Amino acid sequence: MSSSVFNVYSRYYDLLYHDKDYAGEVQYLRNVLVRQGIMQGDLLEFGSGTGRHGYLLADMGYRVHGIELSSEMVARALECPGFTCEQGDICTVQLGRTYDAVLSLFHVISYQTTNADVLSVFARAEEHVKPGGLFVFDFWYSPAVYAQRPEVRVKRLADEHVDVTRIAEPVIHPNENRVDVNYTIYARDKVTGKIDVMQETHPMRHFSLLEIDLLCGVSGFERIGAEEFLTGKPLSENTWGACVILKKK
Repeated sequence: MSSSVFNVYSRYYDLLYHDKDYAGEVQYLRNVLVRQGIMQGDLLEFGSGTGRHGYLLADMGYRVHGIELSSEMVARALECPGFTCEQGDICTVQLGRTYDAVLSLFHVISYQTTNADVLSVFARAEEHVKPGGLFVFDFWYSPAVYAQRPEVRVKRLADEHVDVTRIAEPVIHPNENRVDVNYTIYARDKVTGKIDVMQETHPMRHFSLLEIDLLCGVSGFERIGAEEFLTGKPLSENTWGACVILKKK
């Protein structure tokens, strides 16, 4: 996924996800961290977006640094005491220090569609986490993708400036464990009536637990937890968003 795609997407990112339960997700993550003894400390976030997760984690007392591919999203991020971010590629980033945990949220790992990129991200996470530290991320779960199959979806949102309609049309690539989500976004300026039309493709890879365990085996992690993101329920064919908790050996 190129940064140019997300630079365009960032214009309407916060509006499209204004109903996302950031507070609930951060509380869930805090519970995961606390269960592993990380009540405070330094966190590195892979794919920090506009900083909504990082800001709330910092408000809970963590020190968070984000790495975000899109320079536009970095520019829109609201830094605060305890949260900083920078533009960078999570496949290649080298910060020269370690953290208590590396987090990657909102299916960022699923955007790594090639084996080389996934292995690179796991390697960067291993390099940046302390021994015994955590790598926690959510992703599209293969059993649910095959059981439920992605479908066309339409989302309509508005604020005081613009009306936005987003159409998502998926194309399934079963031999590559990938779904290409083709977005068409219509944004109408409420003052001028001008309509902007944007088209993007977001390739999304899905994973099974066997794949995650294989990746752990070559990157110095062990899987110590797997559950439905946000709810903590056991994984099943109804679990679209899975979360794994990996520990550095």
